[in-house]
Amino acid sequence: MGQNQTTKLIILDRDGVINQDSDAFIKSPAEWIPIKGSLEAIARLNQADYRVVVATNQSGIARRFFDIQTLNAIHQKMHTAAQLVGAEIDAVFFCPHAADDHCDCRKPKPGMFHDIAKRFDVNLRASSATNSAIGVPVVGDSLRDLQAGFVAGCTPFLVLTGKGEKTLEKGGLPPGTKVFADLAAVVDFLLKN
Repeated sequence: MGQNQTTKLIILDRDGVINQDSDAFIKSPAEWIPIKGSLEAIARLNQADYRVVVATNQSGIARRFFDIQTLNAIHQKMHTAAQLVGAEIDAVFFCPHAADDHCDCRKPKPGMFHDIAKRFDVNLRASSATNSAIGVPVVGDSLRDLQAGFVAGCTPFLVLTGKGEKTLEKGGLPPGTKVFADLAAVVDFLLKN
């Protein structure tokens, strides 16, 4: 697969999109539980030549709820579970900072998205992901996921899993946000368009 125009990329939040969310943080591999159908949806994206990237805030590191080795073990479980259903997650980008660290990578700031664009040599504002001129899809369950992607030029997709229903109720979504029940429904939409 070539770079730039031919790269189809999708950026997913982790907690509440791929796996069940927890207000108390996902602090161990045992607490990482995939949402039904999410890994199979990633496999369908792979089959359609999408590169799948995760962008996740992990302030639990800064708050000392877990360390980087534990985060790596959680992500290893995610990668292994994905591979068992024929899915591949190309990369995981994470922000380990707390909100009061004022970093550029913590969503809703777009720093992680700019890093992803550089790593994959792709313009987030225009992707060959679809026949239309929409940006790279970003899928999240919280407003900050969608805001970060929107500012970086992505097309926002809100899922109603995780915190998604509360996010929808609060409103204030970025212009053009598309709303779907879950990641599988987003993938259905993307693969038909």
